[in-house]
Amino acid sequence: MQKAIEHFTRNGFSGSTRDLAKQIGVTQPLLYRYFSSKEALIDRVYSEVFQWRPDWERQIADRATPLTERLYAFYLDYASVILREEWIRVFIFAGLTREGINNKYLNKLRSKVFLPVLAEVRAAYGIPEPRNAAELEAEVELIWGLHAAIFYLGVRKWVYGLKVPADIGAVIRRKVDMFLHGAPAVMRSLRAPDKPGN
Repeated sequence: MQKAIEHFTRNGFSGSTRDLAKQIGVTQPLLYRYFSSKEALIDRVYSEVFQWRPDWERQIADRATPLTERLYAFYLDYASVILREEWIRVFIFAGLTREGINNKYLNKLRSKVFLPVLAEVRAAYGIPEPRNAAELEAEVELIWGLHAAIFYLGVRKWVYGLKVPADIGAVIRRKVDMFLHGAPAVMRSLRAPDKPGN
């Protein structure tokens, strides 16, 4: 499995199982003894690489801890999982060549991170619930900005080959600070009545 992950990390998903078997050092029939198809192997690689920690959801919702500290802790731990070469490159390759394969992960991210974080921001800052779907989606875009900024550290390093700051923890804390200094004000503004003439 580790060799398969390395193969897809380096080559994407377009290669043949024959090439994969050769790189791993086994025969193609032996590979099919463990996996019924290339799709089954890819599904297994995906589940191995994109692991989800149940503690993340509890961490986000634990109001015994200040929201800033919760988001620091969550995003530092989340970054330790996603800012790895195999995670970033397999996710990018999957998005480019495996139609729909990333949707399951992104749907989980929305339901188990984005929406709960927004609920916690509303609770911490006394912001009313969104009045309609458009307001909710505008809020979701705010947290996409935070999440994407952290994800992009991995893209810079593992896709573009660029240097990233040595102290990733400090960078993540600053990104969380930017989010918490800006998002609540924007969320309130979404609920403000339109000015005359708008």
